[in-house]
Amino acid sequence: MGEKHSDLKSLAARIGSEIGLSDWQAIDQLRIDEFARITGDRQYIHTDPEAAARTPFGGTIAHGYLVLSLLSSMFYEAVGEIEGTSMSMNYGFDTVRFLAPVRSGKRVRGRFSLKELAARAPQQTRLTFAVTVEIEGEDKPALVADWIVLIQ
Repeated sequence: MGEKHSDLKSLAARIGSEIGLSDWQAIDQLRIDEFARITGDRQYIHTDPEAAARTPFGGTIAHGYLVLSLLSSMFYEAVGEIEGTSMSMNYGFDTVRFLAPVRSGKRVRGRFSLKELAARAPQQTRLTFAVTVEIEGEDKPALVADWIVLIQ
């Protein structure tokens, strides 16, 4: 996707509403293993299917930070580029809560609602998104977050 285009004026009119929904992304064991390799977090609940099968999860699960790291690509799919701006930057999170494990083999997607839009400095705008990462076929989301993005 990533084809969607909005400008700040049209976004400002949508405060309090859903802005977009990303495509589903697969969370397979290869992706989990690569994240473990890159971050050095090789806890068995992520990387050892046999040992993880004996836990309440019944198998390996994705790292919470792996799921969180997908927000950038999900944002691009769901919201797209913002016209009249030169770049966007991750400014951080007001809150992040990991609510449900993402089991290996599941798919996730991001749902973005605009909570706030405010001028921060000349030519810079701060956007706060309420983000929910849904797990396909499950009622409880993987995570919810209030994510702050700066647009210049």
